[in-house]
Amino acid sequence: MLKTPAEAGYRMPAEWERHACCWMSWPSRAEQWADGLAGAQSTYAAIARAIRRFEPVRMVAEPHSIADARALCGADIEVISMPLDDPWMRDSGPTFVKRGDSLAGTAWRFNCWGGKYPEYAENARLAGRVLSLAGAPVYQSSLCMEGGAVHTDGAGTVITTESVVLNPNRNPGITKAAAELELRHALGATQVIWLPGDPDSVNADITDGHIDGLLSFVEPGVVLFESDPSANGAAARLAADNRRALELAVDAAGRRLEILALDDAYEVQTPHPMFCRSYVNFYIANGGIVMPRFGVPGDEQARAVIQAAFPDREVVQVDVTQLACGGGGIHCVTQQQPV
Repeated sequence: MLKTPAEAGYRMPAEWERHACCWMSWPSRAEQWADGLAGAQSTYAAIARAIRRFEPVRMVAEPHSIADARALCGADIEVISMPLDDPWMRDSGPTFVKRGDSLAGTAWRFNCWGGKYPEYAENARLAGRVLSLAGAPVYQSSLCMEGGAVHTDGAGTVITTESVVLNPNRNPGITKAAAELELRHALGATQVIWLPGDPDSVNADITDGHIDGLLSFVEPGVVLFESDPSANGAAARLAADNRRALELAVDAAGRRLEILALDDAYEVQTPHPMFCRSYVNFYIANGGIVMPRFGVPGDEQARAVIQAAFPDREVVQVDVTQLACGGGGIHCVTQQQPV
């Protein structure tokens, strides 16, 4: 693709728009899972099967893991051989854009969340490989970031965080204006809303503050914003700063956003510092929501809030305790391909 997606008339669709399929990648490296690879694989398979109730799932797996992935996922989930370093599809996979019935994708530069791990050469190529299988041309963005750093309403508004996109560990020396211009080009956006994210690394989170751990659009003009009601000190101030930035923002239509509140799974007790307690890190499927469950009383309250936000969709919960120990959630391991 010679032109940018915006110049060619493409846009990043909202996640609730119709999907052709969901892309995932299979975990196969024991050193990435403190509580055990088997538990992580069981969780990935459970997520894939839950999403498959609503739409096709395409699971990429390293060649030596194909048999295991097929055995656990089941016959109705397509498993595709592909070299991989890491199984977080949202972050190193493509961000799809569309123009009518035409599909394309943006590939971000990927440097392992700001160089927190050794070079993942295969995952740096993952976006292009997925787009090739999808038959979609590639726009290679100049920005170094991850797919979990952006959310959109599909109507021109993109929300991201300064602590990811403007971080020197990803884009040293970049100005906010230059980053915003590239986000507009890469996603067909007309308005970029910036939240602080996590500039002081208050949270033990390798992402530096991905937006998909903070909020999700429900519809244009409405967002579901997650926070920890038990937080105090720096964590409480950080949450207030992010919410305040959201309250002051206007979307592409010039509206202030309606903000729906959601508590995270603050009741969970775990020794893992990177444990992802997020309920808002869910996947919007065709006619459904696949969301986390942690085995705590707050599971039902969170489900009720999300069901009320998406009354026309069936809400399915999957126990993500093993996945959360790796630092992410359901949204992190999935990537929707629009129709």
